[in-house]
Amino acid sequence: MELFGFTALQWLALVQHELLLFAAIFFLAGAVDDFSVDLAWIWLRLTRRAQDVWPSADMTGCDPLKGRAAVFIPAWDEPRVIGATLRHMLRVWPQDDLRVYLGCYGNDAATLEAALLAGCGDRRLRIVIHNQHGPTTKADCLNRLYRALELDERRQGVPFRMVLMHDAEDMVDPAALALLDRAIDGADMVQLPVIALPQPHSRWIGSHYVEEFAEQHGKALVVRDALGVGVPLAGVGCAISRGALARMPRVRATDGPFAAECLTEDYELGLVVAAQGGRSRFLRARTPDGRLIGTRAYFPSRLDQAVRQKTRWIHGIAFQGWDRLGWRTHPGDIWMRIRDRRGPFTALVLALAYLLLVISGVIWAISLTGLAQPLVISPLLETVLWLNLASLLWRIAMRFAFTAREHGAREGFRAVLRIPVANVIAIMAGRRALLGYVRTLAGAPVKWDKTEHSDHPAAGGLVEARA
Repeated sequence: MELFGFTALQWLALVQHELLLFAAIFFLAGAVDDFSVDLAWIWLRLTRRAQDVWPSADMTGCDPLKGRAAVFIPAWDEPRVIGATLRHMLRVWPQDDLRVYLGCYGNDAATLEAALLAGCGDRRLRIVIHNQHGPTTKADCLNRLYRALELDERRQGVPFRMVLMHDAEDMVDPAALALLDRAIDGADMVQLPVIALPQPHSRWIGSHYVEEFAEQHGKALVVRDALGVGVPLAGVGCAISRGALARMPRVRATDGPFAAECLTEDYELGLVVAAQGGRSRFLRARTPDGRLIGTRAYFPSRLDQAVRQKTRWIHGIAFQGWDRLGWRTHPGDIWMRIRDRRGPFTALVLALAYLLLVISGVIWAISLTGLAQPLVISPLLETVLWLNLASLLWRIAMRFAFTAREHGAREGFRAVLRIPVANVIAIMAGRRALLGYVRTLAGAPVKWDKTEHSDHPAAGGLVEARA
């Protein structure tokens, strides 16, 4: 059977060649981008500008604060983890000047009950009931907590010094509060590392976050901080000065500092504060025994939940970020925003690359019968393919190194084996994010498409000392 003078096998060979050319060029472009970040990080290490901080040994969870600190925790349908989060937080952060604002909904009795039991009458816990049935959006819940904080300040006549943000499933570090209290002196925002923990019962899905956060918070954000461009907040393990938060409603012309219609309000808040001239810091510090000070958590262990979470990240950062934040004129900002927003295109290129593997396998099998000829590659394309192979080996080495640095060599090897799993999740999330974005363009409301959490690392105590 022929179409426009070509047989089906010839059409298949043509598709194979075009896909190979497209994937090779754009994989190489992405490799150059990633390699630039790697070189910048290596230079910072060589010049000792990217060394982890080792605070004095007397910094403990019991250090008094320089002023009042509030922790915002928005929660919807979190009865399985919120109790462990609150018990651990209130125990390792015993400071009297701490207030924990937990945002709940009247139609979520299970989360309310778990929070009340965990609080055990601790006066530092303030449970705030949203005046709407949930879920609304995470940012909307945060704005409700902010209004409660403002009311408390007016009633008590004492302002807060900083606001920390955490999620319902987080395990905070005992030293984090004191560290943030010191660091906020010279900054409007401070972000500590987020440490995704390996999950023995989910080695492939839940644990694939391990290497992603190890690289992102061990290298990419370090480079971003050194460039002096806006550091996006992760929504957990971060502190915002009270003054910076108070300016946001005026900047946005809204009734709250958080963008209620945005799926990644934390990411957007960090960039907006920086755009207004605020100073942001990404701070990596270790305790005297070598433990990285950061927020530890288990991430979604099921495929559908992991895809749902990454869908929200891609939708909020890539699509909404382009619409709502636009582009900056500073070259460093432009570079970082391109990196932030390449998720959907990366998913497309990965999908086409896997399609190419299938087509190549079919043509190879047919060629064994003599009915088709192997693809003839030009010298230029062959060079591009060799460069892509070299970049892949480099990428594997970097992924292993950054994962092994915090979680040990065994987890580093697992991180390499999980690369195809991460790629498939990225493809599925990219497709879902695009469809969700198209629906919002058609007028569909933005929803808090949250993930479920069932396990909490505090059950096993503070883990992950430096390997």
